[in-house]
Amino acid sequence: MTPAVEIRDLTITFGQGRARVKAVDSASFRAAPGEAFGIIGESGSGKSTILRAITGLNDDYTGDVLIDGQQAQKPRTKAFFKTVQMVFQDPYGSLHPRRMIRATLAEPLEIHRFDRKDDRIAQVLNDVGLAPEFAYRYPHQLSGGQRQRVAVARALLLEPRILLLDEPTSALDVSVQAGVLNLLDRLRRDRGLTYVMVSHDLRVIAHMCSRVAVMTQGRIVEELSADALRDQRAETEYTQQLIRASRGTAHA
Repeated sequence: MTPAVEIRDLTITFGQGRARVKAVDSASFRAAPGEAFGIIGESGSGKSTILRAITGLNDDYTGDVLIDGQQAQKPRTKAFFKTVQMVFQDPYGSLHPRRMIRATLAEPLEIHRFDRKDDRIAQVLNDVGLAPEFAYRYPHQLSGGQRQRVAVARALLLEPRILLLDEPTSALDVSVQAGVLNLLDRLRRDRGLTYVMVSHDLRVIAHMCSRVAVMTQGRIVEELSADALRDQRAETEYTQQLIRASRGTAHA
């Protein structure tokens, strides 16, 4: 089966001379169609940088980014964004504060010349658990969880098959994180979506993903199943440390 997303020897370097930093160092992985694939590691490990490279926000990389077996063009094409969309960490920062939600949601539909804009907006809001009247509110009138649901709705509007999720619940209160994660899980199953999800939270990744890549200092040091992660069957000392740290700070 052709992977939905495949990364081969991806390398990303920032800075020059002594300030040169290899943010991602020869990273490779595959995510199968319909799979939720996780990338975990501490802050600065390079995991979000990989997502930005996949989506083309940073196309100054070496190596290969393949979508459905095809090399992603630089810069990314309009057709690419009908297949791949990204949900960012901060739902407030990703929504224009002075634009109604309807205007934010209508923009990608206009760019890609979709018809029936209001019907599509009402449907996608319903799909993420929001009533149609939310289209006529501003971001500051929404809770953090509602804003992230709007961000998910915007990502779904073009009917993509692949979502890149960059710490999608880390900016939310613990009390609303589970609702957003359950929404994402349901959407993946209902729509047959493929997820590549980045998080520093092992519990989130173990709940959402079937396989996990572990990153540190720009390198993927281990790939394991979510079952192995939950059962603490990690091969590398770094992953074992992550598991211990997670269990040490877990709340009852």
